Amino acid sequence: MPEIISVSKLDMPYRIPQKVMRDFAVSTFSGNFPDTERLLPVFENSDINERNLCVPLEYFNQKKSFAQRNNDYLKLAVDMASEVILKCISDSGFDKNDITDFIYISSTGISTPSPDAYIINRLKLNNNINRYPLWGLGCAGGAAGTAKAGTIAKADPDSLVLVVTCELCSLTFLSGDYTKSNFVATSLFSDGVAAVLVKGDGLDSDRVSDKRILIKDSASNIYYDSIDVMGWDVTDEGLKVIFSKDIPSIVENNLKPEIDKFLLKSNLAASDIKNYITHPGGVKVIDSYIRCLELEECSLNITRETLRNYGNMSSATVLYVLDNFVRKGLREGPGLMTSLGPGFSSEMVLLDIEKSDQDG
Repeated sequence: MPEIISVSKLDMPYRIPQKVMRDFAVSTFSGNFPDTERLLPVFENSDINERNLCVPLEYFNQKKSFAQRNNDYLKLAVDMASEVILKCISDSGFDKNDITDFIYISSTGISTPSPDAYIINRLKLNNNINRYPLWGLGCAGGAAGTAKAGTIAKADPDSLVLVVTCELCSLTFLSGDYTKSNFVATSLFSDGVAAVLVKGDGLDSDRVSDKRILIKDSASNIYYDSIDVMGWDVTDEGLKVIFSKDIPSIVENNLKPEIDKFLLKSNLAASDIKNYITHPGGVKVIDSYIRCLELEECSLNITRETLRNYGNMSSATVLYVLDNFVRKGLREGPGLMTSLGPGFSSEMVLLDIEKSDQDG
């Protein structure tokens, strides 16, 4: 069975308190957005204390074209992804040359060749590596990438699959976009870069860990007639955020049947899950998860904590949640990784947390 053997994430060079982001929004939107004062409570009600940013706040006071910001994305993405990959490999018991497959996930910058090509050149990874650059999955990308890594490792037991999520959401900020969606996004989104390594059954690792994280199953779902719920509108100025207020209600009304159907394949129910590794979205989305799945509040404590300390980092967030679980201690038994994203779509990965033989 495919196994997650290493997970790593980056703390960005700029950690911005939510109050500072609130003041920035006031200075940017006041006089241009009539609902500024009315909507300011979204910052306090977000349950976010700090945000991860790849550039200083002063960056957003400079007028930069789409091309300039995208060039900044590519440089920072290659630098930061290379750093997190080396960190992930060093914790795995494998060498960088052992990596057979590379899944690179992002929705916040564009490049041809895709950024993974630059990273492979930078790190001198195996030049016969199988490449899978994925763009446009948004917040669903972290779980989707993990699922696809599991599929590859199951098909080829000798594979070692690297998954990297790189989302520099702050670089997409449009200072001239005085819409409600952009205002709310300013209260929520931040930057994140994370990586996981997934190995097939045919590989042995020298890594010492008390728990094994096995990938048992995965599923994707796209909800018809919901294309306009979340995503980007590509404009001359850049990527303009589309962010519907209906997301929490869509979660509450639609997610439970999908999760129930998915878990039933393994003779499980939502109440059997010991580790909910959930992309937070926002505090209202977390609350919707708890209500629709009838969970105890504490079930999503690590998800809440990750949102509080980092904000919403799009596809990278669920891997930050996973990293947080690993650090605090996964419980033995079933785990469920879930993310929601543009489409409108959901991704689910069923995990099995087992005691390692190395634990004695």
